[in-house]
Amino acid sequence: MENRKAVSTVVELSIAWGGVVLLLSPADRLLGPSGRLATQLLEQLVLWVLAGLIVAIVVFWEQQPLASMNLRPFHWSSVAWGFLLAAVLMCVVVPSLTWALSVAGIAGFEAGMAKALEAPVGVRIIAVITAGIVEDTLFIGYAFTRLARVSGNGWLAGATAVVVASLLHLPHWGVGPVLAYVVTGGLAVGFFAWRRDLLANIVAHVTVDGMALVVVPMLTRGID
Repeated sequence: MENRKAVSTVVELSIAWGGVVLLLSPADRLLGPSGRLATQLLEQLVLWVLAGLIVAIVVFWEQQPLASMNLRPFHWSSVAWGFLLAAVLMCVVVPSLTWALSVAGIAGFEAGMAKALEAPVGVRIIAVITAGIVEDTLFIGYAFTRLARVSGNGWLAGATAVVVASLLHLPHWGVGPVLAYVVTGGLAVGFFAWRRDLLANIVAHVTVDGMALVVVPMLTRGID
């Protein structure tokens, strides 16, 4: 049984992490030119396919319920806790990290934000929802819980999940934001380990990204 768990974990991590790596590699060109609307939508679709594969393996190969990734039936408390985490990140953590990067002379989120805002608002909305649901399912709900189960060490599992997820942001965002993601990702994983509520993490992620990539730009620049 333990051997089966280890094998399924290796397979699923290969899909979850490897699939995202392929999207960041030259192989992504198979989907079409990067700036094309159809390509951007296909990239989002691929992420959903990866999440679907992980869910299928959990249910049919591991024969485990989605609750094994701490995804439980909807409850308003999940929304409330998610909003609370989002508020802490947006009002305290991210401004502090942005200031620290500036003081250290390290480029922050500006270049990555400019690139992300080139996409139409509809694509950004889809990307925000995809990031919240898919990334948290792959990198927290699955990766953290399975690494903790296999290693027996929650700290090692959390550190591994955070570092891998942060490094996967490097091609688009750069070094400064990746350093910031290590901190915010660590807080997100710590919150997940405490609350054991994947939906709350998803709500927080969607809220933070939605404010940065959709709501604030619409208020300052209008709908594009």
